[in-house]
Amino acid sequence: MGSRGRRGGALGLLLYLGLTAELAGGCLHCDPNFSEKFCYYRHHVNLKSWWVGDIPVSGMLLTEWSQNTMKELHLAIPAEITREKLDQVAGAVYQRMDQLYQGKIYFPGYFPNELRAIFREQVRLIQNAIIESRIDCQHHCGIFQYGTISCTNCTDSHVVCFGYHCKSSAQWETAVQGLLSYINAWHQQDTQMRNTPAFLSPNIRYLDPQHLINLTLEHASECLTQH
Repeated sequence: MGSRGRRGGALGLLLYLGLTAELAGGCLHCDPNFSEKFCYYRHHVNLKSWWVGDIPVSGMLLTEWSQNTMKELHLAIPAEITREKLDQVAGAVYQRMDQLYQGKIYFPGYFPNELRAIFREQVRLIQNAIIESRIDCQHHCGIFQYGTISCTNCTDSHVVCFGYHCKSSAQWETAVQGLLSYINAWHQQDTQMRNTPAFLSPNIRYLDPQHLINLTLEHASECLTQH
C-alpha cells in the first residue's frame, strides 16, 4: 500500500507539473485558483466516462486549455483583461466545471463534448470582457487608462485609450492638449521598451504640434484608430 501510495503521489505531481508546464498563455490561467482547479479536473478525468477513449481526449482538452484559449481569441487588440472581469470569467467557468464533475460516470462522448462547450463559452466570455473594457474606456473624454493583466504572461499591465465623449468644446480642447502631451512623452520613451496604444495610428502619431493643437473632433475621428 505504501509503495502504491507513493506511486500515486508521484503520478499526481507529474500531472500537476505537466499541466502547469503546458500553460503558457491564456487568460484564465492568470486566476490564482486556476492551477489547483485544473489539476483536480485533470487528475479526476478518468472517473467521468464509461468509455476509456474519452479519458485521453478529455485530458488533452484540459492540458491544452490555456494555449488553445489564446489561439481561439482572435483579437485585433492585445489580450489584456481587468482583474474584476477575470474573476467573473473564472467564477463562471469553475461553476460549470464543478457541476460537470459532480455528476456520475457519463455515457461515451458526453464528457469531452461538455468540456468543449465550456471551453467555447469561456473564450466568448473573455473576448467580450476585453472588448467591453475597451469600449468603456473610450466613453471618457481624452486620455484614459485602466489596469489590466496580460493574458500572455499574467503580468500587471494597463490599457491607454482616447475617448471622444466630451461634453463641451472646452473639454475637447483639454482632451487634445492631453493627447499632445501624451504623444510628446511617448516619443521620448525608449523605442525598444515603449508600447504603442491602439489609438496611436500613424496618421496621428506623427502629426506636428501645430496640427495637433488645431485638431477638430471630425479630424480626430479620422486619425485615431478605434477598436
